Amino acid sequence: MTSTLETQLAPPPGAVREVKIAIIGSGFAGIGMAVALRERGEQDFVLLERAADVGGTWRDNTYPGAACDVQSNLYSFSFAPNPEWPRSYSGQPEIQAYLRGVADRFDVRRHCVFGADVLDARWDDAARRWQVRTTAGTFRAQVLVSAAGALADPTYPDIPGLDGFEGTVMHSARWDHDHDLTGEAVAVIGTGASAIQVVPAIQPVVGSLAVYQRTPAWVVPRTDRPVPRWRQRLYRAVPGLQKAIRGLLYLVREFLVLGMAKNRLFLRPVGKLARAHLHRQVRDPKLRKGLTPDYTIGCKRILISNDYFPAVAAPNAELVTAGIAEVRARSIVDRDGIERPTGTIVLATGFHVTDLPIAEKICGRDGRSLAQVWDDGMVTNRGSTVAGFPNLFLLVGPNVGVGHTSMVYMIESQVAYVDSALQAMAAEGLETLETTPAAQQAYRELIARKSKGTVWLAGGCASWYLDRHGHNTTLWPDFTFRFRRLTRTLDRENYVGAPARTSEVAA
Repeated sequence: MTSTLETQLAPPPGAVREVKIAIIGSGFAGIGMAVALRERGEQDFVLLERAADVGGTWRDNTYPGAACDVQSNLYSFSFAPNPEWPRSYSGQPEIQAYLRGVADRFDVRRHCVFGADVLDARWDDAARRWQVRTTAGTFRAQVLVSAAGALADPTYPDIPGLDGFEGTVMHSARWDHDHDLTGEAVAVIGTGASAIQVVPAIQPVVGSLAVYQRTPAWVVPRTDRPVPRWRQRLYRAVPGLQKAIRGLLYLVREFLVLGMAKNRLFLRPVGKLARAHLHRQVRDPKLRKGLTPDYTIGCKRILISNDYFPAVAAPNAELVTAGIAEVRARSIVDRDGIERPTGTIVLATGFHVTDLPIAEKICGRDGRSLAQVWDDGMVTNRGSTVAGFPNLFLLVGPNVGVGHTSMVYMIESQVAYVDSALQAMAAEGLETLETTPAAQQAYRELIARKSKGTVWLAGGCASWYLDRHGHNTTLWPDFTFRFRRLTRTLDRENYVGAPARTSEVAA
């Protein structure tokens, strides 16, 4: 049902609604941006959300076992600590409830237009406005902020015969909760962050489980435990304590950057921990060998789990490393020619990260889309702005991802940067603001320089961190506090702006 508020926010049929700022997405990034705007008194903005609720990836990923691999006290907004996290690592329902609570607490929902899937967004150079067409109507905005995120659109593998499979196929990010897996022959394709949560969650109930692995993952223990009531009460009574714990967690995780980006010697203790974890949980030498990576730890995302290895080693489970030759109507055939009867296929195959779907929908001054401009690799200034796209700001854009710590820390850094740009526009009376090609190229070279020799480029693996050219266009290749320093305020010297036209100033 559409609320009265949503009806007021969405334009009438055939009309265009004028807004100052349009934000795409209502996950951590979109909500964080909205809170920053509201906190300084800005009211003329909308959040365009294609779904019926806030939450982003934590609303969409509801597969069994879905949880965060960063501690709750760190994976949350610094301005909205939650003393009532039930566990040290929270599950999807708790994180989604947290985001809903933040949206309510800071009155963000009044700015949300739900059911507004963005069809395209085009810069009108004559009007100096973004024309944004959505399934809920058309909006015209001075500023466009894309907070669509990198984990928004699932990737479906190109496997011969998959389209002709007569059983059930579902992606982990589009879980069908009405489908009962009890007693079924299930195949899970993929062994990344989603798979190692799905597999142990469904293994006890399925009849048989085949885990199709392309590359084994490094897995370390998950130090998860319930948060006792007395500690929750203590957090409420002494907020500084929870803040101090958050700071400590941040520092411990930041230590990993030393090994990933500076000197791989610092990764050796983590590698030893992962090997010991595997040897302790998997006794079968053949299975253990199949689960042992042949690349440097950290090259792919380090995963955390206490129950993935036991689930794969269970009597009703099987690890398949031969690769998939084809999918038939009711079975999967591997490259060794072995055919396994299959009733349900779970695709734990990740997301479009280096080829963001939203990039195909946003077109700049010359009519080309971001995807076209980025054909030879995604490039930005500070992961936030692109030359030729005035008044466009990206949250969770290229080279903002992290493989060791909380993405929320990076989001808050970017939100501060974007808000600094918006305040500079207001202070100087600018109608447009755009980064220069020179600044963009300089930032690209900075990323390339910092990426050289890192475990992601030289660790002996192929990962979703790298684009099809082998470039790191996903991760920030340094300490995150250095990214925060870079984005604390707008680098005004790297931007050009056009003042508001006289007639509009007078108006």
